Amino acid sequence: MNVLVVILIPAAVFALLVRTFLFQPFDAPSGSMAPTVVVGDHFFVSKSAYGYSRYSFPFGLVQFSGRVFGAKPAYGDVVVFRLPKDPSTDYIKRVVGLPGDRIQMKAGQLTINGQAVPRERVSDLPGMDFCGAGPTRPGKRWRERLPNGVTHETLDCVDNGLYDNTPEYLVPAGHYFMMGDNRDNSTDSRVLSQVGYIPYENLVGRFALKYVHGTGE
Repeated sequence: MNVLVVILIPAAVFALLVRTFLFQPFDAPSGSMAPTVVVGDHFFVSKSAYGYSRYSFPFGLVQFSGRVFGAKPAYGDVVVFRLPKDPSTDYIKRVVGLPGDRIQMKAGQLTINGQAVPRERVSDLPGMDFCGAGPTRPGKRWRERLPNGVTHETLDCVDNGLYDNTPEYLVPAGHYFMMGDNRDNSTDSRVLSQVGYIPYENLVGRFALKYVHGTGE
C-alpha cells in the first residue's frame, strides 16, 4: 500500500501542475461552435497561451486580479472562458472583437468597425442535428476571413435568425467579443444579458488539440 501511495501522489501532483499551467481537458456539451467543435468532442486548451489569472487555478486556490505572463488574444482564436455572470461556468467561443472594436451583425453577416467580414459559401453540412431540426436538415456553411487573415467556417441554420441583425456593440477596454461558429444556435456576446463582453481576466485558455471526436448529436 505504501508503495502505491508513493507512486500515486507524485503522479497526481504532476497531473495537477500540467492541468494548471500547461493543458486542461474539456468536452463540448453543445453544438454552439459547430462545425469547428461538436457535441462530444474532447479537447485540450493551452493554459499558457494568455498567461494566468485566478481562473487558471483549480478550486479557487489562488486569488488575485488581472493576469500574469499574459499575451493577448487575436481574431479567430477559439477560447475557453469563465462566464462573467457565473464564473463557475466555462464557455467556448471564437474571438471576433478586440478592445475598442465596433461589432454588428447585418443580415447574418459579421461586420467589424463598419466593414463586412468577407465570406464565401462552401458546401452545406449534412447528416447531423446542428440546427436543432433533425439530422436530415443541412446547414448553410460559410468560410469567413477575419481582419488578420484567419479563416474559419461558420454555420447558418436560419435566414433572418434572432441574432442575424443586431445593434452595434462597442467592445470596452480590456474585454473581448466572442461568438459561436454556429451563429443561429449560440448564446454569446451578442446576448448582453447572459454573456456580453468577456474580461481578459476571464480567459482560461486557447483551444489547442482535439483528442476525441464526438458525434455532434
